[in-house]
Amino acid sequence: MELPNQAPAATLVFRTLLAHGPLTRAEIGRRTGLSSGAVTKAATPLLDDGWIAELGRPAGDRMTGRPATLIAVRAERAGFLGVKVTADELIGVRTDLTATSLAARRAELDSRDVGSVVRAIGAMVEKLVSASGTHEPEVHGLGVTISGDVDRQTGAVHHSPFLNWQGVPLAQLVEEATGLPTVIENDVRALTVAEQWFGAGAEVRSFALVTIGAGIGCGLSIDGHLVAGAHGVSGEIGHLPIGGGDRVCTCGNVGCVEAIASTQAIVEQVRQATGDPRLSIGQAVRLAHNGDPAANEVFARAGHVLGLAIASVANLVGPERIIISGEGVGSYDLFAEQIRQTFAAQAFGAAAECELIVRPLPFEEWARGGAAVAARELVTPERRSRGPKSLPAKSRN
Repeated sequence: MELPNQAPAATLVFRTLLAHGPLTRAEIGRRTGLSSGAVTKAATPLLDDGWIAELGRPAGDRMTGRPATLIAVRAERAGFLGVKVTADELIGVRTDLTATSLAARRAELDSRDVGSVVRAIGAMVEKLVSASGTHEPEVHGLGVTISGDVDRQTGAVHHSPFLNWQGVPLAQLVEEATGLPTVIENDVRALTVAEQWFGAGAEVRSFALVTIGAGIGCGLSIDGHLVAGAHGVSGEIGHLPIGGGDRVCTCGNVGCVEAIASTQAIVEQVRQATGDPRLSIGQAVRLAHNGDPAANEVFARAGHVLGLAIASVANLVGPERIIISGEGVGSYDLFAEQIRQTFAAQAFGAAAECELIVRPLPFEEWARGGAAVAARELVTPERRSRGPKSLPAKSRN
C-alpha cells in the first residue's frame, strides 16, 4: 500500500500534515516552500483517495473573502503495529496513521533464540490485532525495532550484542510468520522518527536524540531527514573511543562511552568499588543518593564521558536541540550536573547554545517508533534486497 501520488510535492505535503497538521493550504505553502497552486495539485489526489480531509475553517477565523480551510491526515485511513525487542521482553503497540496508540501489550521472552523471538513476535501481533475494535483502522504494516547494527533496507540484523545475534534476516522471517509487510529498524533511530514526527523534534529543523540505558545510542534528524548511514550505521556515540581506561565494551573494543556510562557498566564499576558482586542498579543508585563517595564517583565519571559524547554530537552536527532519553534517565540527577559542565566546556563556540532537554519515555514509546517507521514506508518507500547476498560476508564485532 502506498500513497496515490508519489511525486515529491505530494510526499512533502503529506509529511508536513503528518507532523504538523491540521494546516491551511497557506500554512502548508509556508512550511514547504510550495506555491498555492502546487499545494492544491499535490493535495487533490490525497483528498480524493481519503488520505487527508478538509476539516473546515480554523477556530476564530474572521477573515473576509475566500475562507481558509484546515486540512489534516485521516488517522483512521491506515493502522500499523510496532514491536520493540529487548533482551528480556517484547513491547508492542497498535496505532493509527498518526502513530496514536490504540492498544499496547508486553510479553516476556522465554529465549533469545531467533526462532523463539520470531514466534513471540507473531503471537504479539495476533494479540494486538485481536485487541482492535470494529471501527479501528486495518493494519497495513509492522515495524520491529531492535538495538545494534540493523540495516532497514535489507531487513537484516547484522549484529545485536544484547541478543547475541549476527546475520539474521529478521524482516523476512517476521513477514513469513505474520503475513504483514515488515520493516526492521534500529530502536534508537525508530524512536527518533517518532520524535521527529510527533514528539520533541517536530518543531525544530535539526535535533539529536541521545539514549542512555543498556546501551548508549544516538539518532540524528537533519533538515527533517533521518540519518541512517550508508551501511545502516549512524549515530553510534556509544562506541566513540573517548572513555579511556581499560574497560572492554560489548563491541570488543576498549575505551568506548558505552563501556563507562551504560547501565551495566555503571553497575559493574560500583560493584568493583564497593566489593559487592551482587549489587543491582537500583542499589547502586541508592548508594549514590545516600552520598556513598565510591558510587558518586562512578556516576560522575559516567556523566563526564556522556558530556564529552554529547558535545561531540553538537560540534559535528550542530543540532538545534539534543533530547536525552532512555531508561537510564531515571537516575539522571546523579550525573546531570557533570554532563552539563562537560558539555559547556567541550562544545565549540555557538554549539554550546544547543538546547539540552531530558525526556523520559517508556518502552511503549519506543515500540510506537516502530509503528511510525512502518507508517513512514507510505511516504518514503524503499526498495529492499532480502536475499542471502544482503547479509555481511563476516560478522561484525
